[in-house]
Amino acid sequence: MISRNVRATFSSFVVTVGFGAALLAQQSAPNHFDGKTWWGYVKVLADDKMQGRETGSAELREAEAFVVEQLKKSGLEPAGSDGFYQPVKLKSKQIVENDSSAALIRDGKSEPLVLGEDAYFGMRGNLAPHVEGHLVFVGYGLSIPEANYDDLAGIDLKGKIAVSFAGSPPNIPGALASHYRSAAERGKAYRKAGIIGSISIPNPAAMDIPWSRMSANRAHVSMELVGEEFNETAGEQISMVFNPAAAEKLFAGSGHTFVEILNLVKGGAPLLHFPLAASISATTKVEEKEVNSANVIARLPGTDPALKSEYVVLSAHIDHIGIGEPINGDRIYNGAMDNASGCAVLLDVAASLKQSPEKLRRSLLFVFVTGEEKGLLGSKYFTAHPTVDAKSMVADINIDMFLPIVPLKVLTVYGLQESTVGDVAAQAAKEHGIRVQPDPEPQRNSFIRSDQYNFIRHGVPAVAMKVGFDPGSPEQKLFKDWLTYRYHAPSDDLDQPVDLSAAAGYEEIIRAMMISLADGAATPQWNSTSFFRRYAAAGND
Repeated sequence: MISRNVRATFSSFVVTVGFGAALLAQQSAPNHFDGKTWWGYVKVLADDKMQGRETGSAELREAEAFVVEQLKKSGLEPAGSDGFYQPVKLKSKQIVENDSSAALIRDGKSEPLVLGEDAYFGMRGNLAPHVEGHLVFVGYGLSIPEANYDDLAGIDLKGKIAVSFAGSPPNIPGALASHYRSAAERGKAYRKAGIIGSISIPNPAAMDIPWSRMSANRAHVSMELVGEEFNETAGEQISMVFNPAAAEKLFAGSGHTFVEILNLVKGGAPLLHFPLAASISATTKVEEKEVNSANVIARLPGTDPALKSEYVVLSAHIDHIGIGEPINGDRIYNGAMDNASGCAVLLDVAASLKQSPEKLRRSLLFVFVTGEEKGLLGSKYFTAHPTVDAKSMVADINIDMFLPIVPLKVLTVYGLQESTVGDVAAQAAKEHGIRVQPDPEPQRNSFIRSDQYNFIRHGVPAVAMKVGFDPGSPEQKLFKDWLTYRYHAPSDDLDQPVDLSAAAGYEEIIRAMMISLADGAATPQWNSTSFFRRYAAAGND
C-alpha cells in the first residue's frame, strides 16, 4: 500500500490542481460530463461484492448484467449473438505446484529451483508433464523481418529451450517491436526454429510491479480460448518466468553474466547469443476445467442509408483477476481503474450520445469484452467471430486503465501515427485544449497489451488512449507509484484518489471522437507508413 503521507500528498495534488483544470474545461468547451456519473458506475463495478470480476465467475456475470441494464436504460439495441451477450467458451488451467518442480542440470548435477523465489511456470501454453532441454540465450528472442533483425538466426535451436530478455532493440519502432513480441508472432518464430520451450527474464528496470507481487499469484487460474484456431503456442512444452535477481544462475559457466547483459541493455548495444552451460528438467501437473463467459455488445444505429451499416467501435474489458493472494489482509483485487473505469466511460458515452441531438451517420458499437486479463481472450474471440459483418467495423477506440489520477493536460495515444483515427484523436484533444503524444515508454510493450491489438490484427484501424504525463514531471512519479503499489493489487479499489475533472475531460474527447468518426465523409484508413496496414488488405491475421 502507498504510505499515509504519500496518499495524503497525492490526494491534495489531485484535488487542488484538478479543480483548476475543471474551471478551465468549463471555459473552453461545452461539458457533457462531470465525472460523477462515471465514478458512480465505477463504484458499482469495483464494489467488494463483485469479488474482482474474475473471468467466468458469477460476479462477472453480475457485473455484465448491470452493464446490460444500463445499456437498456440508455435505449441501445442488443448486438450480441444472444441478445446483448456473445458466449465465449474457455478452458481454465491451474498449476498444481506441490506436484511440480524444476531444476538446472549442470555438469551432471541437479540444482533445484525454488518456485516463486527463483522462477515460476507460465501457463499460456500446453505444459508437458515432463521436459528436459538444453538452454540457449537468444537475446530478446525476436525475429523482425521488416527490420532485418533475427535473434534466432545462425543458432542451432532445434529441441532447445530459449532464454530471452524481455524487451526489444531500442532502434526498432515501438509498435513494430511490440507486434513481434506478441505470443502469436513469437510462437511462429519459435516453432520455425524448433524451440520446445521458453524462459523469459523481465527487465528489472521496466517491471510494472515488483517480483514479490508477480510471483505471489503465480498459481492463479490461467485461461485460453477453446478451439485450435486460437492455439498460438503449439509445440511449446515449457514456459517459465525467471526472477532477474536470480538470473545469474542461468548464466553460470557460460563465460557470460547477467550483469553483462544488463549493461548491454542500458547502453543500447546489441545483445549476445550463446549456449548456456546448463539444461533444465521440469515436471508439471496442471488442472483443467471448462469455463463459460461472455462479451457484452450493444448498438446505437446510424441514420445515413449508405453508412449506417458501418460501425465505429468503442471497447473496454470488464473482467479483472478476482480473488488473489492477500496483500495487507485484502484478497479482493477490485480492478477499479483496471478496468471498471473504462467500462464506466462506455456507459457514460453511450447514454450521452443516445440523448444528444446529433443524428450520427454511422452506427456505433459498444463492446465490453471478457478475459482480457487472461490474454486478450474476449476481444480475440470477438474479432475472429464478430457479431456484425467483419468488414463493417471501420475504427476502434479502446479504453483500458486510462488512470484519471492526475489533471488531464496531455493525452497519450497508442497508435497515434498508425492511422487517421490518430488524427481524429489529435483534433478532438486540441479542441478541448489537450496536447497529444505517442507512447512515451515503448519498452513497456503497451501497444499489444490491450484489446485494440486484436482489432488491429483483423484490419480495423484502432487506438488506445490514456491520461498522459511529461517525462520527468511529478505526474510521471505518481503513475510509477500507482503501478508499483496498485496495479494488479487489492489497492486498485474505491479507496484511492481520482480526478473527476480529468475523467470528465477524457470522456469529452472520446465523445467528440465517436461523433467525428461516425459523421466523417471518409472512412478511417491506415497511414501509408504503418506496418499494420497489411492487415487491412488481408482482412485478418
